[in-house]
Amino acid sequence: MRGHRGVRGRNIGTHLKITDGMEDTTLEERTKNMTEAVESKETGTLTQAEQSLDTQAAVDEIMKKYDRESNTRTWTGVPDIVIKVLLAAFSLFMIYMNLFAVWDERIRRPLFVGIVILFIFILFPAGKSHHTKKYNRIPIYDLVLAILGSGSFFYFVINNREIINHATRINQTEIILGVIGILVLAECCRRVTGIPIVIVAGLFVVYAFTTGSSLRKIVYNLFYTTTGVIGTPIGVCSTYIVLFIIFGAFLEATGISEFFIQCANALAGSATGGPAKVSVISSALCGMVSGSSVGNTVTTGSVTIPMMKETGFPGDFAGAVEAASSTGGQIMPPIMGAAAFLMAEMIGVPYSNIVVRAILPAILYFTGIFLMVHLRAKRLGLKGIPKENLPKWKDLLPKIYLLIPLAALIYLICAGYTMSRAAIIATVLCIVVSMFDKNHRMTPKDIFAALVTGAKNTLSIAAACGIAGIIAGVVTMTGLGQVFISAIVGVSHGNLFIALFLTMLCCIILGMGVPTTATYIIMATTCAPILTTGMGLNALSANMFVFYFGIVADITPPVALAAYAGSAIAKADPMKTAFNATRLAIGAFLVPYIFSLNPAMLLIDTDGIGVVMIVITSFIGMFAISAALEGYTIRPINMVTRILCALAGLMMLYPGTITDIIGIAIIAAIIGLEVVRGKGPEKAKKVA
Repeated sequence: MRGHRGVRGRNIGTHLKITDGMEDTTLEERTKNMTEAVESKETGTLTQAEQSLDTQAAVDEIMKKYDRESNTRTWTGVPDIVIKVLLAAFSLFMIYMNLFAVWDERIRRPLFVGIVILFIFILFPAGKSHHTKKYNRIPIYDLVLAILGSGSFFYFVINNREIINHATRINQTEIILGVIGILVLAECCRRVTGIPIVIVAGLFVVYAFTTGSSLRKIVYNLFYTTTGVIGTPIGVCSTYIVLFIIFGAFLEATGISEFFIQCANALAGSATGGPAKVSVISSALCGMVSGSSVGNTVTTGSVTIPMMKETGFPGDFAGAVEAASSTGGQIMPPIMGAAAFLMAEMIGVPYSNIVVRAILPAILYFTGIFLMVHLRAKRLGLKGIPKENLPKWKDLLPKIYLLIPLAALIYLICAGYTMSRAAIIATVLCIVVSMFDKNHRMTPKDIFAALVTGAKNTLSIAAACGIAGIIAGVVTMTGLGQVFISAIVGVSHGNLFIALFLTMLCCIILGMGVPTTATYIIMATTCAPILTTGMGLNALSANMFVFYFGIVADITPPVALAAYAGSAIAKADPMKTAFNATRLAIGAFLVPYIFSLNPAMLLIDTDGIGVVMIVITSFIGMFAISAALEGYTIRPINMVTRILCALAGLMMLYPGTITDIIGIAIIAAIIGLEVVRGKGPEKAKKVA
């Protein structure tokens, strides 16, 4: 759920430092300082370590550079209080609307969008340089745009019945208001998510005009029906997603991100290349409740990247590890950046079905990164963090209750509760579990702050969903989906692998610079039908395929925002960091092909024994691929052996008895020969 990084940045960023001063300390001192800083928060005291770890300014600077959601106006005093009260009221209103109101969707959705537009113009300036110029000021043109844009949607709410009766015969005033509403929403989306998705939507609208559609028809379909701006994306956003974002804000306030990071340190900090493994594990765990690749990279990376560099990892590799791991948080069940809820709605299957079938691909993704980190550390002869400087399990296990809200959420949804009701119950549980920790106990002030954060974090997703609805509306109105299908099927000549490859390219291009939720909507609308209707792929495999490749755009050059954020913390070359991140995320490029060619990896059309075999062979296969990329097994290997490892890995990743046997035989022979050549890893030269 995109935007949670705002709270996590506050909780973690307060105690971390990524400035040059950190480089003057040893790894042991840095780890000790980090531990003391966390402990100081728990005891309520301010230690010298905490004073030296003042990072919020650095975190904010990087977030503002790479994440448009962080560029907000500065409000102080009474105006700030009033705006926060309104935001909290908006969160409460959304809870009321979803639990008690029985309004028509054509009233609920435009009302939601209208309110979102008002808040975006209040909080977000026109450009990055505007937010520091004046306090408590909003330009006249922003007020005008806010009134016109929100007014267009409120007009639809007030005159809903009359407009519905008009059908396609909307009058001139309604056409003008529809055009204004769409254009202002596009400006809102540009402010909070960036220009790429707006350009894509604009091109789709231009296509609609080239097909001979009139302005009246376009406006009616995109503004006044539930197939455009107020279509399924906004419908899901205004019901499920907004409540899960509020839940995420409350969950973060319990201190669960700090708990995840400390658990990752206790679990892997002392292992070979410990800080890098901590990065992989903590990003996977935090990714369960986060929907921002950039936010995850900056907040957890401000801890792990400096420590990885101090251990001996090159800066571009350290930044890449964090970026690849944080991006993987978007495919990690149970939340998957809110895509799990959208996918369930758009495919028409239970949410629990999506979560269960997404587990193995996600684990393989993180396994690939983890293995490459391990092999790189072995090749460089790197060590872990001394155990005495790491958190102790005896101190962490008593805090396991922090997982209760998340576990309850999953259980309630799987037990048949509506997602809205499950989210509200889980939110209440967050308040309850916070009472067990005096340092995170939620007071009325904390509850108010979480409501404000939840409302604010909803804005970017809502704007992106509205614009994604335009793309979906054009596809529906013009039959563009069939054009895509015919083009890909024609070029591929019916070959599924070629069709998958071409679809992958479309997803990466369309997903560049687009938020997670909007990315999935665009992919599900434009690319998934190519594979389902055109190539006969089952709906779940097709939707998972396009979702994976839409997400990796965050680390794929040239628009690799998460990788660039990681390079900023690591003070490394952005493009080298992006290419390293792409290489580390090899699982995201291989696994989707595997479960598309054989859906057994998604636990479709298989049995218990089959699942066990898939798990074993897939993990061995990922090891072989990692060894091929890193040039190391139990010792450095030559190019021929690397090629054989890659071949063996691909064979084992593809579910099939014959390929599994051949792959295992090859990798067993390679390991056996390496053992014969000399036991144990050779001391390799350190490479930059």
